[in-house]
Amino acid sequence: MNKLFFSILLFLTLYGKASFILIPMDDAQTNHLKAYGIAYWILAKNSPVDWLLNYRGGSFAFPYDANFEKECLIRNVKYETVADAAMSKILADIANPEINMDVVRLEKPPKVAVYSPKTNQPWDDAVTLVLTYAEIPYKVIYDEEILGDELHLYDWLHLHHEDFTGQYGKFWAMYQNAVWYQNQVADYEKRAKLLGFTKVSQEKLAVAKKIKDFVLGGGFMFAMCSATDSYDIALAAEGNDICATQFDHDAMNPNAQAKLNFDNSFAFQNYQISTNPYEYEFSTIDVSQMRPVKQEMDYFSLFDFSAKWDQIPSMLTQDHEKMIKGFMGQTTAFKKQYIKSDVLILGETKSLNEAKYIHGVLGKGTWTFFGGHDPEDYQHRVGDPVTDLNLHPNSAGYRLILNNILFPAAKKKPQKT
Repeated sequence: MNKLFFSILLFLTLYGKASFILIPMDDAQTNHLKAYGIAYWILAKNSPVDWLLNYRGGSFAFPYDANFEKECLIRNVKYETVADAAMSKILADIANPEINMDVVRLEKPPKVAVYSPKTNQPWDDAVTLVLTYAEIPYKVIYDEEILGDELHLYDWLHLHHEDFTGQYGKFWAMYQNAVWYQNQVADYEKRAKLLGFTKVSQEKLAVAKKIKDFVLGGGFMFAMCSATDSYDIALAAEGNDICATQFDHDAMNPNAQAKLNFDNSFAFQNYQISTNPYEYEFSTIDVSQMRPVKQEMDYFSLFDFSAKWDQIPSMLTQDHEKMIKGFMGQTTAFKKQYIKSDVLILGETKSLNEAKYIHGVLGKGTWTFFGGHDPEDYQHRVGDPVTDLNLHPNSAGYRLILNNILFPAAKKKPQKT
């Protein structure tokens, strides 16, 4: 009996051991957000990861390693051990041309930078929150580093909650007497002068143009909330004073609207800028004012793309849900009539004719704009508590941010002819 037992044990040891680890990303997953961190961590160990597009919510698979398994356990990430034959069957099914799935090989972890002031701000930022929670490393850089030509050190750049037009977020009407606002204005004006500019708007434009060069050269840029439309407006307003006296101490160009050059910008055109310093809005691009929808009914839907032909948009929309809870921000979403025709809409609220999640190619690089401030805080306000992602480990909205982190790691697929 003992001899038979040990023979069976030896057989299981030699032939029954799993060859792969599969991290499911459907509803079975215990922590979707930390699963991205596992994938990034494995890439940092010089081991490739396969992203199984549209297979169980966009699962990850990689060769079995006891250390990888241990890390999944430590981070409470659901995983399955899969034998070599079973993995071959999964890959064969995915390869079926009749099935909308594909395999993307992730090879190298992108070097991540977050464009953000290095002083405390009276608001938090969803991207830095989720990067920290998922344990994905990043470096905070700001105007000095960008104007010092340090962007080439990074593959991926996030634009923190920022106003590139030099109007300080249009917070003047509500917060002009707040100490944090006064300190921010003084800090921005001091920095602009130290960097050789007479106005904050001029300095921010110079930063915006450096970021544009970064994308043109092959970089990946991601922005949320007001860093989306304010960035695009700043580029369109080059050489054109669109700031009221309250922001830059002199009068704006009386022909500011007519002088906008939409060819300079990434995503938007033919909108009207807001020249009223009392209006908490940059332009007509945003949908935040007077949206006819209640919170419990506010959702946006993700488009379905062909995983085998449209790999990048497929990667960016991987999720375990296709209807995603809406959330507001200074810039909540984008009116479709102002979106350029070559921009790809990834997520929309069709009934309101608004796009929430958009993407484009510029030169050798790409950019993604995501409207709203915090996917798990519907109406985040200045001074509100920081979102605790321990309470939202399966957030479908936060997953969209992390999709953008990983897709630059993908091996370039040969063009089909």
